[in-house]
Amino acid sequence: MASSRSWAEVEAGTNRCRCRVGPFLKQADPLALTWLAVIPGLSASSVEGAGAFAYPLIFLPFVSSACVPTETMPGPVRRFAEHQPVTSIVNTIRNLFAQQPVGDDIWTALVWCVGILVVAYVFAMTAYRRKIA
Repeated sequence: MASSRSWAEVEAGTNRCRCRVGPFLKQADPLALTWLAVIPGLSASSVEGAGAFAYPLIFLPFVSSACVPTETMPGPVRRFAEHQPVTSIVNTIRNLFAQQPVGDDIWTALVWCVGILVVAYVFAMTAYRRKIA
């Protein structure tokens, strides 16, 4: 008999939900960023122009909780780091695999991943249709 588990059970620390959400986030984040990278790849007039788009994306993990806790950052940097997608995704994945409570970070991470994926997909398909037309 299939068990009906809700997303809220992730908060309770069930291993089955943790095993589903962790890998999903690990796959959804690169997928969203890939679709985001497709946009300049289709729009740029040169390889160098398309490659230059990656620099801000490469910088984001360094201004997040991936390297250091956001509490140790200076004020403006901390505010930026706490409200960018990488911080919530890193915190969620870290807590899921450490079997710690994830709090609201899981919802923030899922919204960021799905939101970036949907918006980037729409813009990438628009750029693609414009290019082939």
